[in-house]
Amino acid sequence: MHLSESARVVFDVLAGTGTATRPQLAAGAGLSKPTVSSAVAELEAVELAAHSGRASGGTGRSAAIYRLGPAAGAVLAVDLGPAVTRVRGCALDGTLLAEGAGSRPDAADTVRKVLDALPAGAPLRAVVVAVGDVPTRDRAGERPATAKAGPVFDAMAVALPEGVPVHLENNVNCAALAELHEGAAVGRDTFGYLRIGVGIGLAVVIGGRVLRGANGAAGEVARLPYPWDDDRAPRHEGLEQRMGSRTLLRRAAEAWQETDGPRPRTAERLLALAGQGHATAGAVVASHAADVGRLAAAVAAVLDPGLIVLGGGTGADPQLLPGVRAELARLSWPTEVVSSVVGDTGTVAGASRLAVAHGIQTVTGAVRAKH
Repeated sequence: MHLSESARVVFDVLAGTGTATRPQLAAGAGLSKPTVSSAVAELEAVELAAHSGRASGGTGRSAAIYRLGPAAGAVLAVDLGPAVTRVRGCALDGTLLAEGAGSRPDAADTVRKVLDALPAGAPLRAVVVAVGDVPTRDRAGERPATAKAGPVFDAMAVALPEGVPVHLENNVNCAALAELHEGAAVGRDTFGYLRIGVGIGLAVVIGGRVLRGANGAAGEVARLPYPWDDDRAPRHEGLEQRMGSRTLLRRAAEAWQETDGPRPRTAERLLALAGQGHATAGAVVASHAADVGRLAAAVAAVLDPGLIVLGGGTGADPQLLPGVRAELARLSWPTEVVSSVVGDTGTVAGASRLAVAHGIQTVTGAVRAKH
């Protein structure tokens, strides 16, 4: 059963608002009130919309309030992080229904627990999986594939109901969407989100949309040629090797003195020591900030985004800001640099937004309940 065009538009507006009266739906959809009334009746008949009470007006009259119906269903977002898998189940109006987290090897169990916590009988409309590389297609083109996350993705996928559309998205792109809608880039529709942690990555947002590129690889700054001089040839992903947290810790180990105390074993500990005024830790972090500033200058030279948000396990630490800003100002034109504010849940939050959008498209394309 397919929806009429007016019912599709009204459903889209209702999903965006959560609840609305028919006059509000008419205003949001740009349709006449009689057309909206007919569309609402069509949606109610297939349980995609339902009454949610009445609202009193200033004249004493009341208007029926509508919400999404039980057949609208839910969506699932999965962040296959390097250590932790985070999962959220949401209604198509974005309401959080269930969430969970677990180790990466236990991704399938985490997905099952969240699926079991969703409302009974609610059709699952779409799944978005955030991965740490460039999503592709398998040889048959039948399902999304990913090189680095392949085994974990395959193990997780067995927990998903059959027939549900599964979409893969780069995790940095997902985090950028969270910054756009609820983080450091709210009110800015063009910016770069630069993630610095174990690896490095960039998401490019232009006009409120993520730029993906011809190969879906826009922002893969790990592939920038490095080093680039007369004496050394660039290495594959050499820049990521230089700027990742493993190299950062190696530099700290090389710089550490006997009088400096226990050597930090994690980037978080190194940053904490720098914040406490530890001289050697502070010098290592300052050098790292300068490197990030040079990468930010490369981003500004190509994109001129006006704003760069620093995220990731290392990049989001505010201690990097002064050094990044100073090096960027030295090498390029004025560009605002701020720290991420969405934290570790940014990727699954952005994936949830994508899942909701895909879920709405599934419903408005055709009413097919996929359990």
